[in-house]
Amino acid sequence: MSASTDLIEDTRPARLMTLPGVYAPQHDTRLLMAALDHEGIGKGTEVLDVGTGSGALALHAARLGARVTAVDIARRAVMTARLNALLHRRRITVQRSDLLASLPGRSYDLVICNPPYVPSPMGRLPGHGASRAWEAGRDGRAILDRVCEAVPAALRPGGRLLLVHSGLCDSDVTLRRLSDAGLRAVVSDRALVPLGPVLRSRLRWLRDTGLVDGEETEEELVVIRAEQA
Repeated sequence: MSASTDLIEDTRPARLMTLPGVYAPQHDTRLLMAALDHEGIGKGTEVLDVGTGSGALALHAARLGARVTAVDIARRAVMTARLNALLHRRRITVQRSDLLASLPGRSYDLVICNPPYVPSPMGRLPGHGASRAWEAGRDGRAILDRVCEAVPAALRPGGRLLLVHSGLCDSDVTLRRLSDAGLRAVVSDRALVPLGPVLRSRLRWLRDTGLVDGEETEEELVVIRAEQA
């Protein structure tokens, strides 16, 4: 399963719509999309896409044959994912939810998640606006830690989680939290990508806090794969 990816091909669905303020597919989306291809998804596989944004990952899972539920806290993201499902003629259930809050008692074969994970000098999370899709507190873990806490209960026996985030957020912490929750967790893929505009805009702060060393111009992305015992 493990691999090292230096270049991520653009595999986003054609004609994907993204409304203003909704996270558009980027390197992390495509890395997670590639990871989905190795999970043996087929007819009858029940998949939950947490923080769906444009719906790109939900659409990819549906094309592989899965029955897909997609959630996002942002109303515009919910609308965007629904529009893209219609555009691509895929039957996807899309609803507004703060992580799994609107899905009590539901369980899935596979949960996929590309959460906000960018460390922020602001500390607090934005209540609305486009930055909600990436701002994640001073250590970048404000949403990640909630995902690690909530998802295990939503996995069926043998169920899996695929989670992507920046190496700036400390993948060892993610592995430990998922392991403490009873999952077998590993880093299944890595990729080096150019620093995006948000990270470049706060590069001095990232260096001052020790999250970025020297003149780094790339960011490591990791895919965490965790499996329910």
